[in-house]
Amino acid sequence: MKLFFQTISYIFHPIFVPIAGTAAYFLTTPKYSPLEIQSGNILPIFILTVIIPIITFLILKNLGVTNSIFLNSVNERRYPLFIHIILLGLILFKVIPNNYIAELYYYFVGLMGAAFACLLLIYFNFKTSLHAVGTAGILMYLINLSIHFEINIIIAIGLMTLMTGIVVSARLYLKAHSKLEIIVGLLIGLLSQLLTVKFWL
Repeated sequence: MKLFFQTISYIFHPIFVPIAGTAAYFLTTPKYSPLEIQSGNILPIFILTVIIPIITFLILKNLGVTNSIFLNSVNERRYPLFIHIILLGLILFKVIPNNYIAELYYYFVGLMGAAFACLLLIYFNFKTSLHAVGTAGILMYLINLSIHFEINIIIAIGLMTLMTGIVVSARLYLKAHSKLEIIVGLLIGLLSQLLTVKFWL
């Protein structure tokens, strides 16, 4: 059981949330999206939110700033969250404007808002569950896309709801977070996407 939950924690690591939401958009949108626009968003977003953070983590680990990819302590999270916010800013100001997609733009606005909230809580010595933030954010984004495009993706929403439950159960089972840290993470993930939806729904 421990191995299963550890695997789930790796598969649904918060680092994959930006690219997962981007892929979800292009898989669900009924709008025609030329390959150039898709690659013009997916490739740089993948590089900025997956490749660069992995390289950054390795550098921080060698410097002794972080010990685990799960950033187990409050102090370990400060620099990675700062870097994450900067990378999200680059996406918002440099990547998406080149192929402007409102639904995708405000998804990343929500992600940045969630990152800021998690960073703020660090200064109160509170370790929010980033796994809960990420999975809840994707879940709400799928619901928003379903309503916005008036399409039935209830299977995807149902599966994401199930996976959100499994992910938070994994974090609790592995004693990575308290129940309060999980609940706060879920609220931040849901609200960050819910509060931005009025600008594009």
